[in-house]
Amino acid sequence: MGFRLANVGGRAALVVGDDYYDVESVSGGSIGGDPMHALRHAADLMTVASTLDEQEPTGLLDDVTLGPPVPAPQKCFGIGLNYLDHATEASVDVPKNPLVFTKFPSCLVGPTADVELRSGLCDYEGELVVVIGEGGRDIAPEMAWAHVAGVAVGQDISDREMQFAASPPHFDLGKTYDTYGPIGPVMVSADEIADVGALRITTTVNGEARQNDTVANMVFDVPTLIAYLSQVTTLVTGDLIFTGTPAGVGAPQGKFLADGDIIVTTIDGIGSITNRCVMVEPKGRPA
Repeated sequence: MGFRLANVGGRAALVVGDDYYDVESVSGGSIGGDPMHALRHAADLMTVASTLDEQEPTGLLDDVTLGPPVPAPQKCFGIGLNYLDHATEASVDVPKNPLVFTKFPSCLVGPTADVELRSGLCDYEGELVVVIGEGGRDIAPEMAWAHVAGVAVGQDISDREMQFAASPPHFDLGKTYDTYGPIGPVMVSADEIADVGALRITTTVNGEARQNDTVANMVFDVPTLIAYLSQVTTLVTGDLIFTGTPAGVGAPQGKFLADGDIIVTTIDGIGSITNRCVMVEPKGRPA
């Protein structure tokens, strides 16, 4: 049996429908309350999840504010230009190998957190986020899904002004300001996803449809990304991979995010994250 892991006030929680269950409580203390600790005990979470119909919920999701389901990964990767149509709209060649950058873990926020814009050239990028379960080095593509704990919805907010302030571009700095990595609303365990390729990613801004594509149209699929990254660095439990965004981002259309904009990112079978944009006066911004 699979599970849906949430972060309620910094504590790990299992989600069933509109209810949540505090993991430490329903496990009798065998799994700690820290979401990162819970993630390292995924097999035990499955066992506990199978007993939830016999236990009282801790509370209702509508009454709490969720944090990022994986709040403190050791590593957080992003993949650029991983959908053919997105490469086409950006007027660049499709990469021959995955284009990898890092998003500092400090950018991560919850599924309803505000996004603090630092320029007038900020962009949205709806993405599937993969969460590493069992770590490893030199993982073979055919074994990659055995190393996935689950998936979540993500937004790779991108400040194009900072990104292109240098040549070659700052893919990392432009995408890693605080609040530029909303994820959630939950991490859905991998065994809950029948067909990852069928997952549809949509993004709207103020109700206007901007992005709509399926994971099947990735240039480099999830197993390829995991194998590629694990050749270079040992992946550990909780590492995140923002797997790339479909066509429809704002920059080619001149539709950048503005103060008060509402971004809704949805992936079928996982859920939606809704983030309000708030313009923040830059302080000490690099020239």
